[in-house]
Amino acid sequence: MSDSLPPLSRRAFGRLALVSSAAALAPGMEARAAAPKGEPIKVGILHSLSGTMAISETTLKDVMLMLIEEQNRKGGLLGRPLQPVVVDPASNWPLFAEKARQLLSVDKASAVFGCWTSVSRKSVLPVFEELNGILFYPVQYEGQECSRNIFYTGAAPNQQAIPAVDYLLSEDGGGARRFALIGTDYVYPRTTNQILANYLKSKGIAGDDLMVDYTPFGQSDWQTIVSQIKAFGSAGRKTAVVSTINGDANVPFYKELGNQGISATDIPVMAFSVGEEELAGMDTRPLVGQLAAWNYFESIETPANAAFIKQWHAFTKNPKRTTNDPMEAHYIGFNMWVQAVTRAGTTDHDKVIDAMVGIRQPNLTGGIARMLPDHHLAKPVYIGEIQDDGQFSVVWKTPDLVPGQAWSPWVPETRNLIGDWTAPIRCGNYDTVAKTCLGKKGA
Repeated sequence: MSDSLPPLSRRAFGRLALVSSAAALAPGMEARAAAPKGEPIKVGILHSLSGTMAISETTLKDVMLMLIEEQNRKGGLLGRPLQPVVVDPASNWPLFAEKARQLLSVDKASAVFGCWTSVSRKSVLPVFEELNGILFYPVQYEGQECSRNIFYTGAAPNQQAIPAVDYLLSEDGGGARRFALIGTDYVYPRTTNQILANYLKSKGIAGDDLMVDYTPFGQSDWQTIVSQIKAFGSAGRKTAVVSTINGDANVPFYKELGNQGISATDIPVMAFSVGEEELAGMDTRPLVGQLAAWNYFESIETPANAAFIKQWHAFTKNPKRTTNDPMEAHYIGFNMWVQAVTRAGTTDHDKVIDAMVGIRQPNLTGGIARMLPDHHLAKPVYIGEIQDDGQFSVVWKTPDLVPGQAWSPWVPETRNLIGDWTAPIRCGNYDTVAKTCLGKKGA
């Protein structure tokens, strides 16, 4: 299986980018499309609109409504209108599975766009496999999973976590030699930190130079943990925090850093789940210089991104609403799904799943995303510094797109595994040494 992308000329990319952003740039052209008719094609939206994760997920519901509205202005899909079906799993992991079953078996959704935390995705995965549904999952995650029924449009660890610590280890990133791995207590932080601990040890970081701590969802009292981080960083070697804290717990965490006088020059924090939407609810002045790793930032200047932001502001009727990385992932995934349904000529799940591999879609920051055989994307990686206006200034990026890896080579049990849902392998965890499918879709 080759993960390399064929070279594209700048002119060819420009043509693709123009097509993808035509709706935002030329609304008059959309108006001439024939109105969709017939039975609606239902699109499920499975994001928490209440509870601890609503701070991050509500905006993903909104962007999906925008994308569906735009597609209907273009004439719908297969000449039929798209109909969003919005449910609220309320940051409740068993409820995610219940709502997923409702979307697939009752509402007959042709595709579902949803989840944020890995525990929510793990909760719905058996439902999608049992009912042969399609889920587009838009958030960075820990990898170690490859389901035929899920398209992972967010970052795998090699597209966020590994490049982020490479930056922190580098001279440009401060040359950190001690790392505090701080996360919310669930599968994504724990698995990501397992991968990072193994990777950092391979780079010469001793076990005593790693601090690992986990807190519950919605953690509000950070005084003790931030004091421990401060003490850990006082050993005379450059220390950095790698944060896999999720949801509204980020607000008091960063506030406590400011309360205890920890600045980015003292102990930089590299966040994997803090973007523009989360910063919109914070006083960012004490956070200036703190870091985040994503595949997209609102501040990146391209014509496609400018058109997307303009469309978003018009849709929300709020020029202050920010965009963020998981929104771009939904933008890419939704447009790929539209292409796959058009290519297949049907919404039949099996035919659409097969049609998805190889689909190409211009992303918003330049370059072309392509759906790989393991249902991950090739994506750029950016490191951004928080600015006092709540935006990020890009300080580093990968020179090329990075193909996502479903299985980490930094976990001994999975170093020989790949996912490939194309013939002849058609397996989510194929052992490249034993040349056999392990017979499971996820770990």
